[in-house]
Amino acid sequence: VIDVRIRFGSLSRAVLKLRLFRRTRFFWFTAMAEQIFEIDGGIMEGGGQILRVCTALSCLLGAKIKIYNIRAGRSTPGLRSVCLLMQVSIPCVLFAASPSELILRGGTNAEMAPQIDYTLEVFKPVIEKFGFQYSCDLKMRGYYPKGGGEVRVKISPVKQLTPINMTERGTITKIHGRAFVAGVLPFKLANEMASAAVRCIRKEMRDIYVNIQSVQEPKDKAYGNGNGIIVFAETSTGCIIAGSALGKRGVAADKVGIEAAEMLMKNIRHGGCVDQYLQDQIIIFMALAKGVSRVRSGPLTLHTQTAIHFAEMLTKAKFTVNKLEDQESGSESNIIECEGIGMMNPSF
Repeated sequence: VIDVRIRFGSLSRAVLKLRLFRRTRFFWFTAMAEQIFEIDGGIMEGGGQILRVCTALSCLLGAKIKIYNIRAGRSTPGLRSVCLLMQVSIPCVLFAASPSELILRGGTNAEMAPQIDYTLEVFKPVIEKFGFQYSCDLKMRGYYPKGGGEVRVKISPVKQLTPINMTERGTITKIHGRAFVAGVLPFKLANEMASAAVRCIRKEMRDIYVNIQSVQEPKDKAYGNGNGIIVFAETSTGCIIAGSALGKRGVAADKVGIEAAEMLMKNIRHGGCVDQYLQDQIIIFMALAKGVSRVRSGPLTLHTQTAIHFAEMLTKAKFTVNKLEDQESGSESNIIECEGIGMMNPSF
């Protein structure tokens, strides 16, 4: 169960009436506009990405939309993750009339979603490159399937977003991370995840110091039982690449660590400035910014293709994707370029 409370100044260009029905997969969003965009939520990625992108843009642009078949490509309905809710909320309140506070409750370390550590260490510093800053206070961690986490976000509005240019990754300078356990799970699981991840990474990167800390989450800061790991690679140009995994019943801890390490190495090999999970999360900001944004990524995920499709449909921003191939390594990367619409805050 997810509880979202948003406190923000009135959006003069849109009237927000949002109803999410987890069981019926049906959504209505009403805004001040004449045209109605009917959107099949089951196409392309077929999950919550369509709902997140379209809801935020509908709110900002005053476009009236009707989405049906929400998360038709998923086994269960609902948004669940606090981090995913943050993705849809932040663009909306950036263009509010006054500072906003988001109180997000649900899972912070959940399956099929970024971990809160990823949101804080990767997502946050990159989207702040668009010309704004916000605070994110992690009050309580919540684990799958119970949730129970809480995050509070405070953010001030901006007049306009600035474009970003992230095309040069540079060299890897540092690899670090955290392997955690919470609740009744034994601390040795954290050590096993961390050790396995370090061994896996050092097979390819012997010259880089790898520091993965084992952490027992405080009982007053974590709700429920859970374990997982997240590993970050920092570069000489300020890029941050990540890999992560969550523990599951019946899966050995060392396999969880290896899964996270292999994900990190996969994202390092393609030479992009963003990993496979960040690339789709920045699309909406690129579409809203004034001017041309350019970002180098690995192969485009279906999530990214979906975000681009609906961002172009609702904003009329123009995206182009140019493929780059490294003949020596055989890896594929892309330059995602967008001429943003230069969304203006009407309150400034």
